Amino acid sequence: MPEEDLETAELKEQIDQRVEDHEDHEHHGHAGQPRAMPTWLRYLSLSTAMIAVFAAVASLESGSSSNEAILEKSEAMLNQSRASDQWAYFQAKGLKATLSEGEAAIIAEGKPELAGKLAGEARRYRGETEEIQKRAKDYEDKVKDNNERSGALMERHHRYAIAVTLLQIAIALSAIAALTRRKPLWFLGLAVSAAGLGMFVRGLMS
Repeated sequence: MPEEDLETAELKEQIDQRVEDHEDHEHHGHAGQPRAMPTWLRYLSLSTAMIAVFAAVASLESGSSSNEAILEKSEAMLNQSRASDQWAYFQAKGLKATLSEGEAAIIAEGKPELAGKLAGEARRYRGETEEIQKRAKDYEDKVKDNNERSGALMERHHRYAIAVTLLQIAIALSAIAALTRRKPLWFLGLAVSAAGLGMFVRGLMS
């Protein structure tokens, strides 16, 4: 389980415990008389549980997006290596074609038969270089696609990570509100959670 999930769960447990303690205290009262617990504390506990769920989902999505981005970047490096190999092969074939053409030109008058054979080899090498060049460019296109996908996935990861941070802050504010019984802090936590949910939705849509 990710560390941020553990932190979120701990904060949620603290709030639940605080609300339970408050219920016991208010039930018995200072003079043994039962007293009603403020309704907003019950809503605080419920809202915190919902925020914790979104924080857990955002954390999972953040990790998943990061792993996919790393895989795409690894694939890009592999395709770049393949493209480099093809370009090296392309240059080697081109050099062979040039040497065969030069040798054929030199011996054309004295040994026309051998010159024709060398010219044929040169044409074959030229034809092979076209196919090799095509493969090299295909690998380069794959590198570009891999890098673009990796960048998009990392952007999604960052959005989820920001969402997790904001949601954890919201849970912390709710915990403080429960401990101090300060309702405005709970409202502030709800506002921060709304920002976190907005970033979470942006991550889903990216």
